Amino acid sequence: MNRERLMRTRVSPEEYKLLQQLRERKPAQKLPKQRFSLGDRVSDQVAAIMGSWRFIIIQSVLLAVWVTLNVVGVSQHWDPYPFILLNLMLSFQAAYAAPIIMMSQNRQAVIDRVDAKHDYEVNQKAELEIELMQDKLNLLREEEIVELKTLLIEQRQIITRLETLFVERLQT
Repeated sequence: MNRERLMRTRVSPEEYKLLQQLRERKPAQKLPKQRFSLGDRVSDQVAAIMGSWRFIIIQSVLLAVWVTLNVVGVSQHWDPYPFILLNLMLSFQAAYAAPIIMMSQNRQAVIDRVDAKHDYEVNQKAELEIELMQDKLNLLREEEIVELKTLLIEQRQIITRLETLFVERLQT
């Protein structure tokens, strides 16, 4: 109990109160998984698919085939040189992909903020706990130094007594 009182004097009241609150809260090791709506899951899937090399390669191959068939093709050209139909399809793809990817990024930003807040609280608690442990170690070290000083004083007194006894015996 005495040590706890000494510790309170070494840590500011605000830090001690914050430490007590953090000790009571006990943040989880892993945050619970959130339930996402169908739109969230779809936007994540679209962003994952469109952000992959597989998608880039498949789209590049399809574009190359489209252009080749319309420029060199033997049969009827359904989308001649300025490729207006291809531009229209790519514009539709971009018009729908951009907002879907933005929704996924916004949701991920919210998740990242929650994770960052959780990490901050864990780090803050760890910092205060380490500071408190350091103070306890310093207190123990101070107690040990006081104990060693008293032992040294006692040993000096014993040595002084022994010296006087030794001197008295030598004189007799």
